[in-house]
Amino acid sequence: MDWPRFKRFVFILFFLILGKVMAQKPEPPIPVEAFFGNEALYFQLVVKKKFTPNSRLNFFTVATYTADYENNKEENSIVMPVQVSYDIGKGFGLMVGTDINSISGFSAIVGPQFNYASKDWLIVNVASFFLNEDQDFKLFGLYEYKPAFNEHWGLYTRLQYVYNQSWKLGTNNHRYLYLRAGLKRKQFIFGLAANLEQSGPFKEEGANYGLFVRWEFR
Repeated sequence: MDWPRFKRFVFILFFLILGKVMAQKPEPPIPVEAFFGNEALYFQLVVKKKFTPNSRLNFFTVATYTADYENNKEENSIVMPVQVSYDIGKGFGLMVGTDINSISGFSAIVGPQFNYASKDWLIVNVASFFLNEDQDFKLFGLYEYKPAFNEHWGLYTRLQYVYNQSWKLGTNNHRYLYLRAGLKRKQFIFGLAANLEQSGPFKEEGANYGLFVRWEFR
């Protein structure tokens, strides 16, 4: 074997692979949040990942669970959309998936979405058309602003909302507005939180205020 030529080949191959890895965009973190409110405990997990580094196919879910402190099952709720999307370009995409929640149950969903991410901003917009009997339509928005103060500390703010409407019945099934404001130290985030909700044809309202902690797995 021609060892000098082999070593040159290995050397070139190493730097080609290294260059490819360095050129790839870093994977987004997987944030896990717990919110200790005056009325209930709230948990949220967000996963947004490409199937492969260069793939146009993405997986996205925002799984949330609210548990009443008195263990009243009627007050507990779960919302878990599971979506697979295809990037069209410039942040726009089309998604298909399922939506599981405590109000309207299970349904297949389709719809457009828009995503934007930078060092300071994260924007996610999804419109979901439910393929169910009530012909539900849901708008979901998640907006984060997180500028850095210095190398270790930064501000963290988030506005998150859902508006779910039944086109067949002409009623609002569920709507919420979640607000967060706090500090970020590397992967750890903590601060103040408020969850404001309204559900059902009688517009039953609920409010939960307290403190949240969040960890971004990388």
